[in-house]
Amino acid sequence: MPERLQKITIVDEEHHLPYSKGLMAISIMATGLPPDVAYNIASTVHETLRDEGNPMVSMEHVRRTTERIMKREVGSEYVDIYLKWQSLSSINKPIIILMGGATGVGKSTVATQLAARLGITRQVSTDVIREVMRSLFAPDLMPALYNSSFSAFERLRIPLPPTTDKVIVGFLEQAAMVTVGIRALVERAVTERTNFIVEGAHVVPGILDPKFRKDAFIVQMVLAVEDSKMHRSHFEIREVETEGARPFSRYLRSFENIRKIQDYILKLASEQNVPVFPCLSMDQTIGAVLDFVINEVFTEYSGVGHGEPAAAREVRTSEKGGTV
Repeated sequence: MPERLQKITIVDEEHHLPYSKGLMAISIMATGLPPDVAYNIASTVHETLRDEGNPMVSMEHVRRTTERIMKREVGSEYVDIYLKWQSLSSINKPIIILMGGATGVGKSTVATQLAARLGITRQVSTDVIREVMRSLFAPDLMPALYNSSFSAFERLRIPLPPTTDKVIVGFLEQAAMVTVGIRALVERAVTERTNFIVEGAHVVPGILDPKFRKDAFIVQMVLAVEDSKMHRSHFEIREVETEGARPFSRYLRSFENIRKIQDYILKLASEQNVPVFPCLSMDQTIGAVLDFVINEVFTEYSGVGHGEPAAAREVRTSEKGGTV
């Protein structure tokens, strides 16, 4: 029986690094596995490497060991996702994730979890962009910035025909302004080759010029809550989590407008072939989004499956609880 080692060092051509269960768990979490399962697998990998008795191992050996243990513990599906994500470690283009959806569907939570699992360190909400722009432009110059997306219509200055939906016009006017900031941040991320997540109601399907696709992997999606009662409950939870800083009553008064904006965003998503992920179970949503992001980037990076119709990809995702 080989002597049990206390420390494992991973060796490649340039570096000698100690094996880290935490970092390995993060890498495994990119497959959509829950943190506790990922950490248990990372611990099992560590135990297996120590039992082998070799203090210096290659990264390739660590990956093969991880694949074998994952296949045994959670199945081949997760191994396939793990292999795809590992193969993307050397890509020379940044991954830009654009996550849209109406107020209160869970975008911030999903984006934060997605960033943590994919190791993405830059993430911004379009509400933050709007706040920055408000500090630069006076209310008289850009009044639509000074209301929430669902009440921007209250700041409209030009009379509209009676048949016009003011809620949607106000939302689009504000989104158009915030889009300037979104594009500037994406351009910066592309220049710096930095992976980046932008989430918010202002991330309207089709928001980015196709020119960005030659310099980055652009992955766009929309989150939605189809059931109105469940959507309403998100705001009650938000009030509790923020200790009243974001009161339920404020959103309840504008709930009809919020739902109207969601319907409009879903219509745009359908027209632009942007996938929609329902936020029913947070774990399920995060898993489905992770699967989608990795598969989209891997497909474009490897050149595999480019001829597959978007509808076929949506069906695949839907079968896993992904798209509406």
